[in-house]
Amino acid sequence: MRKTIMSAALVVTAALLTACGSGDSPASADKPAASAKAKPEGGSGEVKHEVTLEVLGTGVSSVYYNLRGNGMEQVQLPWKRSSTVTLTTDAEKKAGRLVSVVPGSITGPNGMLQAAPCSITVDGRKVTDNQEGKSNKPCEYMVK
Repeated sequence: MRKTIMSAALVVTAALLTACGSGDSPASADKPAASAKAKPEGGSGEVKHEVTLEVLGTGVSSVYYNLRGNGMEQVQLPWKRSSTVTLTTDAEKKAGRLVSVVPGSITGPNGMLQAAPCSITVDGRKVTDNQEGKSNKPCEYMVK
């Protein structure tokens, strides 16, 4: 029963994340997080941030994410996805752009299913996590 409820919650969350996505292309392949600060590019006024989504644990799990687009993958844990997020409009720079990761379930130390630990790093600094899977909320952050 708990497994069914967790699966349903993940599907609903993924649907909500899909509705909130930007129109950008899917995230790029894994690459190390940059430690550079956000900076305007040339005269265009763009602001770029290196964002890394990470899900820890062992085994296979589903991962739903919103980085430069939305995605859902069955992955071998641990999993990491990095991309440069570019803010181009004044509205994006002021309000930000939502990035998020919804980890699937893993078996916890007590034998019960729990969310896999997740975190988001922006420009080399961890900005949010789900308390090692203890929180039932996804990892999400507004990149500004």
